[in-house]
Formats: sequence, structure tokens, C-alpha cells
Amino acid sequence: MGGRVDVTATRVERQDDTGVLETARLTLRQLTVEDAAFILTLVNEPSWLLHIGDKQVRTLDDARRYIAGGPMAMYARHGFGLYLAERREDAAPLGICGLLKRDTLEDVDIGFAFLPAYWGRGYAREAVVATLAQAREAFGLARVVAIASPANTSSIRLLESVGFVFERALRMPGEDHDVRLFGYST
Repeated sequence: MGGRVDVTATRVERQDDTGVLETARLTLRQLTVEDAAFILTLVNEPSWLLHIGDKQVRTLDDARRYIAGGPMAMYARHGFGLYLAERREDAAPLGICGLLKRDTLEDVDIGFAFLPAYWGRGYAREAVVATLAQAREAFGLARVVAIASPANTSSIRLLESVGFVFERALRMPGEDHDVRLFGYST
């Protein structure tokens, strides 16, 4: 375990009033329905289906509904949600990362998923650390949680490397398996 990351020392190069974050290599911005093709690909990746679950997104229209009813609705309700993580140098969409407020969890949680082609390059970690800094600075959150499938060792390692601590196993409503809950105090 890499120990706790001091998010106050994290270099978020820019954050504007729409929540756009820029780090050394990434831009994190709100998803729009124009991102449907990327979302269709991401949510049907075998790793997404295994660790996050099948969102029943099979067409571009399904992806547009998923974005409008999920991330965009959360921006309107809470001022945050999942953001598209793009590489700054060429605006290539790499994954998603952001804050979620689920009815089933007391605390706001962080979620992230990247296309396998971008795993192991530090992009997810960079996005998570920037999102934690935003949670504290922009939204005043003292605590953020994360949930992960017990088999998702890469995500668990990432969470632990930035200072999340395992708290307990729990079963989300409507699921037939436990997930691991991690906590982080900003």
C-alpha cells in the first residue's frame, strides 16, 4: 500500500465553474449525450460487465438515456457526477471518474472506469486524486467512500494507494453478491 495521498498537494491545474478539472495529462468534464458512442463502448467492456454490472446499454439511444438519466441528472441534483476523462493532448476519451450520491449509501462515493487500453498508465489514479481534491475544495465533503467488487484487485489497489481504507463488506440492494466498502477522509 502506497499510503495516503495528500490531495491538498495535488496539482489540479484548472477547475472552472462547470466543474471541469484539468490535471497534468487529463481533462475531466461533464458527460453529454454527444459522448454516447464512448459510453456504449465503455459499459459493454468485459471488465465493466464483470465488476460493475450490466446497465442494459445496447444502442446509442440507450447510451444517451444512460447519460441523461444518470450523470446529467446527478449534475442537476447535486452539482457533481461522473465526468468524462479525456487525454489533454488529443481529447481522446479514456474513461470516467467522478462523485456519485446513491440513495443506498450514506456518503458520497467515487466511481471510475477506464478502457483497458489505458490501464497501468496512471490515468485512473490521476483522475481519482483530482476528484478527491474537488470533493474537498468545491463540495466541502469531509468523507468519500468507494465500493469495489472483491475480485477487482486493480481498483482496490488504486483505492488503497491513495488512502482509502477497507471498512466492511456490504450488499447493494438488488444484488446477489457483496462488494467491499472503503472510506476516505478528505
